[in-house]
Parts: sequence; C-alpha cells; structure tokens
Amino acid sequence: MDFGDILEQWDQKQKKIPAKQNQVSHKKANAPEKKLTYDDLMEQQGRIRINPMDMWLNRFGVVDKDKINESIQKQAQFHDIDYLKKMPPDATIDLHQLTKDEAWSRLNHFVTDCVSRGFRKILIIHGKGIHSNGSDPVLGPAVRLFIEQDKRLGTSGHPDRNHGGNGATWVLIKDSARN
Repeated sequence: MDFGDILEQWDQKQKKIPAKQNQVSHKKANAPEKKLTYDDLMEQQGRIRINPMDMWLNRFGVVDKDKINESIQKQAQFHDIDYLKKMPPDATIDLHQLTKDEAWSRLNHFVTDCVSRGFRKILIIHGKGIHSNGSDPVLGPAVRLFIEQDKRLGTSGHPDRNHGGNGATWVLIKDSARN
C-alpha cells in the first residue's frame, strides 16, 4: 500500500463520518446551553430593538386626563349664567341706523361668519329704539325674533349697563353649529 492509497481511504472515511462528530466541543460537560435573549434574537434577525413601553404607547395611545378634566369644567361653565354674562364676546356687530330688513341680512351674514370662525359668544348692538320713527323700537324685537328663529344660536341675554344694557344682546352660538 502506497501513500496515495492511504489518502484515498482516509477521504472515504471522512465522507462516511457526519460533520458534527468531527467538531470538538469547548463546553464543559453537562453545561446548559445559553438561552437567546430578545436582544440577541432581534440582532440575529437584523431587526431594530424597540422599547416595549414605546411600542405599547404607539399602539394604544395616551389619555390626557388633565385635558379631559379641563374640558368637562369648561362645559360646566357654559351652564352657569353668571359666567356666560361675564364672558367677553368674540365678535360684535352694531345695527344702529339700519332698517329692519338691512339688519336681518347683516345679522345673517355676521352669524354665518362667526360660526365659520368657531366663535362662542357674540354681541349684537341694536339700540333702545329712542330714535325710531313711531313709538315702538324696531331693531330690538327684530333681533329677538332673529335669535329665536336661527337654529345656530342658543342662550341670549342683555349685558350690564356699562356694555349696552337693554340696547344690546349677547348670544351663544351652539356647539353643533360650529362642528
């Protein structure tokens, strides 16, 4: 037997032996295998590690309890008539020197504009009717009728004497009109 035959036999034996039997283990006998952590698994798969808290917040969102409480308190204020009287108006219109029809038309445009801007309270100055032709005021009753007929408008009242008294009317715009 020459050296070539020896190499050929050795090659044939190598093909018959499974590859794992040839490997030498550097582990201690009966040593437990190392468990893969989440980070190791993500690293092996080429994924980015995500903070579980961030993942939960992205999925379920955050509830701002302070904002909800503030919203509830604001809604409660709009049921308090004293608060409504003291609340400054978002916009004001002066109807002095207008006829009933002109006042009606201007009020309609004014309210439409205020609703589109999301205003909450408006002030309509109509005067007390001192300068009206005849004995009865014209604009005051017309404004009251307009407020009663317009579904976008809600609670109304007269401001104190310093802000117009019976010659002006404040009106709240309903929430449904602004949405």
